[in-house]
Amino acid sequence: MTTLRELYDARVAEGTLTPDPAQEAALVPLETIRAKLAAGPKRGLFGRRKEPEDPMGCYLWGGVGRGKSMLMDLFHEAAPVPSRRVHFHAFMQDVHEAMHQARAAGTPDAIAPFADAVIADVRVLCFDEMQITDITDAMVVGRLFEKLFAGGVHVVTTSNRVPEDLYKDGLNRALFLPFIEMLNRRMIVHEMPSGRDWRQDRMAGTGTYFVDDPEGVEAVWQQLTGGRSEGLTLRVKGRDLRLEEYASGVAKASFQQLCGRPLGAGDYLALARALRVLVLTDVPVLERAHGNEIRRFVTLIDALYEARVKLIVGAAAEPEALAGDDVFEFGRTASRLREMQAANWDVDPEAPTP
Repeated sequence: MTTLRELYDARVAEGTLTPDPAQEAALVPLETIRAKLAAGPKRGLFGRRKEPEDPMGCYLWGGVGRGKSMLMDLFHEAAPVPSRRVHFHAFMQDVHEAMHQARAAGTPDAIAPFADAVIADVRVLCFDEMQITDITDAMVVGRLFEKLFAGGVHVVTTSNRVPEDLYKDGLNRALFLPFIEMLNRRMIVHEMPSGRDWRQDRMAGTGTYFVDDPEGVEAVWQQLTGGRSEGLTLRVKGRDLRLEEYASGVAKASFQQLCGRPLGAGDYLALARALRVLVLTDVPVLERAHGNEIRRFVTLIDALYEARVKLIVGAAAEPEALAGDDVFEFGRTASRLREMQAANWDVDPEAPTP
C-alpha cells in the first residue's frame, strides 16, 4: 500500500517535484481520506453497511499556483477505490443536463437518477476548481452532495476560495448557506497558505505574447503541462464543446478552433469558468471581411478578461496590428490583450490574502 507522502517523496526524488512545506502539510488531510477509503466501509450487525462516517472528503483551498490540482491528481492516482476526476463546472453541466432529461421523463426527484448513477459508478469524486457563481448550480448542489454522501461517495475538491466565500453576494444566497455549513461539518477544510507560486515559477523568464514564434508558444505549453493532456468536454446548451489539449486547468487551442467556428458568448463564458490558463495559437491578422471571426475573438477575449484567465497568445502581429485600420472597434480588445500580459494578471483581486 502506497501512501500519498510516499508518492510525493518519490516525485521529489526523481526531480518531478520540489519540496514545499504547504504541499506537504496538505498531504495529511488527503491521506486521512485515502486511508479511510482503503479500510473500506464499516459494517454493523449482521454485516450490514453502516451509514458513511465523516469526514466525507477534503476541501483544499488557497491561492493560485500553490499546487492544489497537482495534489488532487496525486490523490486520484493513489485512490484505492473507483475515482473520477472532473472539472467542477463540467460536472455541474452534466448534472443540469441529466435533470432536464429526468424532468422530461416525469421523474419526481429530478436529481436522484444522476446521483444514483454516480453512486453506482465511483466511490470518490475529485473536483478541480470548485467555484459557484450561477444560481442554478447554487440551488441544486446541496441536495446533490447530500445524496452522494449518503451513498458513500467521498469528494476531494480544490478551490481558490474558503467555503464561506462560495456564491458570495449571489441571488437568494440564504438558501445556499446550509451547503456551506455541510462542507465545513462533513469535510476536512484545509487551507494552503499563500507562498511560492509554482505556476508562475514555471513561466518565469517566458513571455505571454509571441509573434511568429510557434516554438515559443509550444515551450510554454510544455512548461505548464509537461506535454500531458487529458482533454476537456464542456456541455453548453445541449451540445459539447471539446478541447483535446487540456490538463489541470490549462488548455491549448487554435484561433480556428475557437473563433473560426460558430461559437457564441455562452461557449466562451463556459470556457472562461473552466480554465486558469488558455494557450491560444495561430491568431492571424484580421480584416473587415473576417467580421464573424473578429466578433468571436472580441467576445472570447472579453470573457477571459472578466474571468481573469491567464492568456498565452501566438499571433501573426502585435495586438494593435491584429486588425486592419478600418476595424475601429478592435481598440479595446488590443488594450485588453496588452493588460493581460502582466505577470500577476491571473491573481484574483478578491481572493483572501494572508
